[in-house]
Amino acid sequence: MITRRSFLETASLGTMLVGPALLKGLTTKAEARAELGLSQMLPSGTRSGAVLDALAGKKPLIKLSYSPPNYETPVEYFRSTITPNDAFFVRYHLSNIPKLDADGWKLEVGGNGAERALTLDLEELRRLPAFEVVAVCQSAGIRRGLFHPHVPGIEWGHGAMGCSRWRGARLRDLLDKVGMKKEVLEIVFDGADSPHARETPNFVKSIPIWKALEDTTLLAYEMNGEPLPHWHGFPVRLVVPGWAGTYWVKHLTSISIETKPFEGFWMKSAYRIPKHKFATELHFGSQETNLDAPITEILVNSLITAPRDGTRFSVGVPVTITGLAWDGGFGIQTVEVSIDGGKTWTAAQLEEDAGRFAFRSWQHVFTPRQRGKHVIMARATNWLFQSQPTEPILNPEGFHHSAIQTSTVIVA
Repeated sequence: MITRRSFLETASLGTMLVGPALLKGLTTKAEARAELGLSQMLPSGTRSGAVLDALAGKKPLIKLSYSPPNYETPVEYFRSTITPNDAFFVRYHLSNIPKLDADGWKLEVGGNGAERALTLDLEELRRLPAFEVVAVCQSAGIRRGLFHPHVPGIEWGHGAMGCSRWRGARLRDLLDKVGMKKEVLEIVFDGADSPHARETPNFVKSIPIWKALEDTTLLAYEMNGEPLPHWHGFPVRLVVPGWAGTYWVKHLTSISIETKPFEGFWMKSAYRIPKHKFATELHFGSQETNLDAPITEILVNSLITAPRDGTRFSVGVPVTITGLAWDGGFGIQTVEVSIDGGKTWTAAQLEEDAGRFAFRSWQHVFTPRQRGKHVIMARATNWLFQSQPTEPILNPEGFHHSAIQTSTVIVA
């Protein structure tokens, strides 16, 4: 039986508290840890307040904060290229999140770069040609909790991401409908969520006009074949494939077409990275300074989904290693796996390609011949020949943690 004392002892291992509902039937701390992949260790104390909790319409997720809601997907839920809606992570910056009525929803489109102003309802938006893209939505702060030394902020682990089939209208079709002046520089987006405190800046984001005009940038109203769930921006959200989730504004209410750089807090002060620190290809020139730049594309990355850290195997019995790889849309070329801590590497088998912005599943089978610990590592490389670094690149906000992951198994 799991007692309150043993429950708290499990949490003290430096990972997370585990919700009682998910511990039913587990009799040891080791089993409790394994059930949720608690072996994906985080620095001691960084997530001591995390619990498993189920929002309405969701499976139990790792709750890092409730107001605003920030919930992470356990690694165990990543079993396919597509992340189910009820397992998809939740990320908000503001606490006031109204539940919108589809019939009463309106989208205001205008700005000093627009030829005309326009107000649409959901039915009118759906009359525009519909497009679909399979794309990863990933928090810019994914794996922030794995940085050494500790970096302040939401202490995400491996699960601040998900991959869905998004369907909606192309943003460019709406912009064509409004008409734009030749001086247009950025498109600005605001949603219905708002701060409780007056001093908290409203969450408003912009993207460069060239990104706005890409065929895959959508005003999405469906997610995996269903109406967009509340926690993911109902009734309409911005989808910016290949770019960090900070740009994927939820519960859209207004779009402003602008001829000058947007000066809002969440662009000028937040989500900035030191200039030239990372090997990024896509730049947001109108928002760059001599010292820093806004975060843009997702870096090449991978995740070992099985076996769990600490799993035991027998000599001579085949072991299947599985995982996911992804990047900012350049495409995964190879995934290599090492079973000896990086001394030697072997190409893994890539599974079906669901699109350049999607997760790419992979697997590798090896048969252990020696007893002892085996350190498994996975390294993805994209078609620009960019690979994951051995160590994360330190930066003040804890962004772009894309270092090679390891998982240690025991062979007896």
